[in-house]
Amino acid sequence: MEQLRKNDPAVLEAMNLELKRQQNNIELIASENIVSEAVIEAMGSVLTNKYAEGYPGKRYYGGCEHVDIVEDIARDRAKELFGAEHVNVQPHSGAQANMAVYLAALKPGDTVLGMNLAHGGHLTHGSPVNASGLLYNFVAYGVQEDTFLIDYDEVRKAAFKHRPRLIVAGASAYPRTIDFEKLASIANDVGALFMVDMAHIAGLVAAGLHPNPVPHAHFVTTTTHKTLRGPRGGMILCRKAWAAAIDKAVFPGSQGGPLMHVIASKAVAFGEALQPSFKTYAQNVVKNAQVLAETLIAEGLNIVSGGTDNHLMLIDTRSVNITGKEAEHVLDSIGITVNKNAIPFDPTSPFVTSGIRIGTPAATSRGMNEEAMVAIGKIIAKTLKNPKDTAKLEEARAEVTALTDQFPLYTDLKY
Repeated sequence: MEQLRKNDPAVLEAMNLELKRQQNNIELIASENIVSEAVIEAMGSVLTNKYAEGYPGKRYYGGCEHVDIVEDIARDRAKELFGAEHVNVQPHSGAQANMAVYLAALKPGDTVLGMNLAHGGHLTHGSPVNASGLLYNFVAYGVQEDTFLIDYDEVRKAAFKHRPRLIVAGASAYPRTIDFEKLASIANDVGALFMVDMAHIAGLVAAGLHPNPVPHAHFVTTTTHKTLRGPRGGMILCRKAWAAAIDKAVFPGSQGGPLMHVIASKAVAFGEALQPSFKTYAQNVVKNAQVLAETLIAEGLNIVSGGTDNHLMLIDTRSVNITGKEAEHVLDSIGITVNKNAIPFDPTSPFVTSGIRIGTPAATSRGMNEEAMVAIGKIIAKTLKNPKDTAKLEEARAEVTALTDQFPLYTDLKY
């Protein structure tokens, strides 16, 4: 970092502050993770200099013979990870991957059935403030009010009532296993296409810890970060029959030149995910989430749906008489990073919320184990129950520091 230190100390200082924040805080935001230094190195490479519009062997620029190798490695590894017939690794984000599928499969105004954002879905699954909701006629399905589980009967009824062109599965805040086979059957019964956004669970799918949607869906989208532990970016997996349409929808349909340094970083992450150690990591993510949920319940907190099958959970903060916004703030003050999150049937504003979403991928990446999860659960409970008790908050901050010291992060990384 000598050149950065010499030429732009202001940016370097901000980078150092963020490194220290990650080292000294416990990251429990469910959509975040800690990538390897190899993933970071690939992103900071000379590949950022190369324009490569098009696809390997069919570029609009010369000099792409080496970046072609990189993109082919990324595609081949992704195919192996998920058993996909075709992969496009160029989407800059999960949102752009989703919009590319819509561009390939839909016409403006087509009806789409997707999960309600307020019940755990995602902005790009038809929210009226998102382009998906503005361009297409999205109809929402949700969860049952008593169990907080997806109501598959409601999905079936809505599908037969609205006859959508596309059914979208996947969520940003759903802690239970999704039955992709059942949803695919519903789509088939009404003649709809079926898309799965597996952004949150892709790493668990790769490790065999969640049912794989690829055999059941026409299209599968994902981010490459979150549980997959790669760089921030997107990816589309699809059946061979849709390969040309998907590729055209990504480029030139919705993007120009791909980010080749990020695609290289994706390739590195996919290579890591193919190793036996990644399955062990993913198993630990799920075990840690279950232990954390059990600890929080034992401490008297209300966990939406009563637990978790994956890497995340939702805490109903009304059980400790504070809002999600207040919970996020007080936990941040003692070094635990979470995000406020609406819970199903939430009576409060999405800017305030009645819940927080927490997940274990990042904490697990730094080596935290089940014993650490018990400690973290008790720290969270103590903090949320005593948000204005200075002595208890100082005690909690010290306990967080003890854990981050016990499980250090990026010890060889210096800015």
